[in-house]
Amino acid sequence: MQAWTVERAAEELLRREDKRIDGEPLSDTWPELDLETAYAVQDETLRLRLARGETLIGVKLGLTSRAKQQRMNVDSPLVAWLTDAMVLPLGVPVPTHKLIHPRVEPEIAFVMGRKLSGPGVTAATAICAVEKVFAGLEVIDSRYRDFRFTLPDVVADNASSGLYVTGSVGRSPDELDLALEGCVLSVGGSVVYTATGAAVQGHPAEALALAANTLARRGKRIEAGWVVLTGGVTDAVPLSAEAPVSVDFAGLGRLTVGS
Repeated sequence: MQAWTVERAAEELLRREDKRIDGEPLSDTWPELDLETAYAVQDETLRLRLARGETLIGVKLGLTSRAKQQRMNVDSPLVAWLTDAMVLPLGVPVPTHKLIHPRVEPEIAFVMGRKLSGPGVTAATAICAVEKVFAGLEVIDSRYRDFRFTLPDVVADNASSGLYVTGSVGRSPDELDLALEGCVLSVGGSVVYTATGAAVQGHPAEALALAANTLARRGKRIEAGWVVLTGGVTDAVPLSAEAPVSVDFAGLGRLTVGS
């Protein structure tokens, strides 16, 4: 078998995404894949996305809640990229024909008012850089069969990026207690999960600070105007044609996606 390289891995993951096929984790046949190499794959994948016309518009955090870490059998959060091709307009059905096995999770989304550069960013300084807070739903989609992966695998796969949508209610962060911001996730009208913003690293601003400091180690920063998805507040649920997925936030309103 041909040896894995950063470039080959990036091309393979994009091929799976474009062809709507999954496969075994890279680490099955590339045991040397570590986090540093995985982030290099992620950055190479971004380079290929930009080369084909996509625009970088933000970052997303993955596995920030204990529920997600337990489900995916990993023990630390990660940071990945958002491009304009991942935006799902409000009210538009999810194009499931372009996805492999989509799942939906609720997010607290930030729109940045100014740039944020690590190292040494704290939650207090991070939240001061936020202009608006929105409800979000992320449609995650793994290029690995059965969502089976190690932490380096999912980092390389851009944190299972798929699509995301944000709500129409944007509020200043000083209007909300984001740690106590209640969230109810329902499928077909039936409540599946409840949580608060504290499920995301204790406070979503902690996740934002983590993103800034993680990016700083890679020589990068969060830019003004970017969207930051702070990570799933609850575990994700499968998306089906029969049952739309809704989230109700206490201060950020309701958001629904369906196929």
